[in-house]
Amino acid sequence: MVTTSAPGKAILFGEHSVVYGEPAVAVAIDARVEVSVEPCDGVWKMDGLSLDSGRHPHVVSLRNAVLGEDFQPHAIQVRSDLFSAAGLGSSAALSAAGCAALLSLSSQPLDEEKIATFAHHAEAQAQEGRASPIDTSTATLGGCVLVSNKREELANWKYTRNLETPEGEREWEIHSINLPSSASDIWLVVGYTGIHAPTTDLVKGVAELLSNKPEKMSDIARMGEVARNGVSALSVGDYIEVGKLMDEAHQLLVGLGVSCPELDDMVEVARRTSFGAKLTGAGGGGCMLALTDKPDETAAALEMRGGRVLVTPLGAPGVTLEKP
Repeated sequence: MVTTSAPGKAILFGEHSVVYGEPAVAVAIDARVEVSVEPCDGVWKMDGLSLDSGRHPHVVSLRNAVLGEDFQPHAIQVRSDLFSAAGLGSSAALSAAGCAALLSLSSQPLDEEKIATFAHHAEAQAQEGRASPIDTSTATLGGCVLVSNKREELANWKYTRNLETPEGEREWEIHSINLPSSASDIWLVVGYTGIHAPTTDLVKGVAELLSNKPEKMSDIARMGEVARNGVSALSVGDYIEVGKLMDEAHQLLVGLGVSCPELDDMVEVARRTSFGAKLTGAGGGGCMLALTDKPDETAAALEMRGGRVLVTPLGAPGVTLEKP
């Protein structure tokens, strides 16, 4: 049996604006998807069912790309710590961990760029040819990741990702952000509203808003500035400034119409015991996150508001081979 795992992610800065070429910053969270693979008789299986491209598009794509359709049958089991359909990158974590497991089966090295590439292609194939590499890169690399349309001097460039989409070829530059030792004393508290809102609808809504109110593009540009300033503050451990920028990012997202009363309420409550708080992901529900050095107090306050809570360090290890 081969067992691998990969982390989920939370976006600190840049959701929605990344669609328009601005940078985005994501952090790997200490909640993981674990994939175990072992030989079996008959056909390929996933969680006891026959592996099927309709139910398991990511895994079928990865199996075909890494091993080929004729590789001997194996049974795949998946275990997840992540809230389901909450914008925390569960499918990307599955793709990264699954790719690592399949590479290990065929005795191929677990090269980070290869895993990120295969995982990104699997995500895109499952999403009608469109997918940002931010989730799969964070699941693969771990830590804190910056994605931009250009190489940024603020972070360590890792690799370039290209994807042929229905709208033409897209290109992203992937970076890692070095966090100072003081980051070990800082926590992210993720609060889940329990509301599922389709990402596609929210992205479409922002596009329509910008079409009707082109002056709102200034907010998109400001979100890019906030992301870059956030990287600078993170790099030197200025968490007060990071928190202020998170607060501003949330207000900019509110202005784009992607928040909701439940998210706004949880953000307001969390700010009382944290450096800053904001929604994370597409919005409309899903999750928010707070940056804090008082994780127990922040988590308790969010739970009192009825939220499901996950407490995580600021950064977690990327894709890992747990059992060769």
